[in-house]
Amino acid sequence: MYYNLNKSLKQWNIYGFIWRIIVNEIILTNNSMPMASGCGYFAAQEDFFHADRTADFNVMIYVTDGIIYVTEDNTDYEIRPGELLFLKSGIRHFGKRPVPKGTRWHFVHFYLDKRENVCEDFVPDCAPLPQYEKICCRTVLPKKLTVPYGSRLERLITEFTDCYGSSDPMKKWQINARLFELLTEAAFSSAENKAREKLSDKIAAFLADNYDKPFSSEMLEKTFFLSYKHMAAVFRRERGVTMQQYHNAVKMNSACKLLVSTLMTVGEISARLGYNDMLYFSRRFREFTGKSPTEYRKTQTAYLEFGV
Repeated sequence: MYYNLNKSLKQWNIYGFIWRIIVNEIILTNNSMPMASGCGYFAAQEDFFHADRTADFNVMIYVTDGIIYVTEDNTDYEIRPGELLFLKSGIRHFGKRPVPKGTRWHFVHFYLDKRENVCEDFVPDCAPLPQYEKICCRTVLPKKLTVPYGSRLERLITEFTDCYGSSDPMKKWQINARLFELLTEAAFSSAENKAREKLSDKIAAFLADNYDKPFSSEMLEKTFFLSYKHMAAVFRRERGVTMQQYHNAVKMNSACKLLVSTLMTVGEISARLGYNDMLYFSRRFREFTGKSPTEYRKTQTAYLEFGV
């Protein structure tokens, strides 16, 4: 029997041990561009079986009419209108049942850099980005997902297919960037990834959005309808720091950015970040960076001017 498998991994807790079965995950990273190697929009003129092959490229299939039956390894899939499936390179896939005449679908063949282990798992974080550090993240593409009609993902799929087959002289340069945008939208629009969002991620986003306000346990309780004690324990367990420490880090990183990128005075920056006492702000800044705000501005300006 054919069935839908929406999760890229299953977990069982057996006698206290967690067993993970990876269902041919495809890892997307932000440190290299995916490379497209084929694309099109086809309509089946007669019934046919999906090709039996072990390709060296990944495959994306998005059905608009009819149904496609495909088996990857030992897992059978049905892809119905509005559904998208990714097939992993190096894994045999084939058809057990015929795809009916009239079925229409988009397909994309693409390659990905296999050095994903050099990157960390992506975690949503609204804090300012670090200076002088390489930002390298990875995430898992959903195995199968529904693409809502009229959604941004549906539009990106159609636009990508149109661009691939167009006479645009710039398409060779643009196509891989367009593919990265498409794959990113697929990765982060899936219900599975949204369901993975942790409470600490939501709290971190809230603290980052309110970096210019004093830390308030009462404000957090009113926002999340949870006890502060519970949130504090969860945040510390999942993030390794307290909520106060995280909020302070967001403030200080924002101060660093303002010192380097604006002509605001230290007093103006202190007020912008919600500090009534500039001396208190300067003390907290020194504790965080090891320098006073003025010293930090001079040092970082020198870095930018002389490339040291």
